[in-house]
Amino acid sequence: MNDLITVNYNNDRQTVLGRELHEFLEVESNYTTWFKRMSEYGFVEGLDFITCLPNMESEIHGGQNKQDHQLTIEMAKEIAMIQRSDKGKEARQYFLQVERAWNSPEAVMARALKMADVKILAYKNTVVMLESKIEVDKPKVLFADSVTAASTSILVGDLAKLLKQNGIDIGEIRLWKWLRDNKYAIKERGHSYNMPTQISMDLKVMEIKEGTRINSLGESKITKTTLITGKGQVYFINKFLASKSA
Repeated sequence: MNDLITVNYNNDRQTVLGRELHEFLEVESNYTTWFKRMSEYGFVEGLDFITCLPNMESEIHGGQNKQDHQLTIEMAKEIAMIQRSDKGKEARQYFLQVERAWNSPEAVMARALKMADVKILAYKNTVVMLESKIEVDKPKVLFADSVTAASTSILVGDLAKLLKQNGIDIGEIRLWKWLRDNKYAIKERGHSYNMPTQISMDLKVMEIKEGTRINSLGESKITKTTLITGKGQVYFINKFLASKSA
């Protein structure tokens, strides 16, 4: 089938340019006057046609865009009938052939396959996006497995084990050093060594548990143990994970 008039495909719908149809029909009146008269036959903008301003050659049109319209095949076919001319009859027959080709089983199947390809591509892009988000959120997800322990205070050694479960390679000794170096635990040697600093107490991430023990002489001694609070477990694990992913 010869392309008498260029058929465009917008949003999976066939259209032709009004000016190209006007030129093919060899209408004597100018395009603007002619299209206004054609519109009086009940065509609705947005349904049967849309207004557009295609780029025109500046040397011919003074650098100005001239208004044009994208017409549906149905509208173009009706306009061709209205002309009552040989050109109008030729255009109508052409549009009927275009419609038959468009609605053929092969064309319908091709469009369905194309639509399926678009949906599959969109699905693949969504999967990739979700996989990327899962990777970004992985530290948070890993910590969710250990957050059940956050309701009670634990020893620093137990915090080191939780960190290892969340992919942080650190042992109790190194964790104690990190706590002292980062001013969470007192580093000066003495009776307060490894006790929580004022910063830790203010953040409520560490606490002191007092107890008593009986020595070999039968004397009662007060003991003090540094513990990581439930809030502290969340705080320190997230801090290490954030540092790891930075």
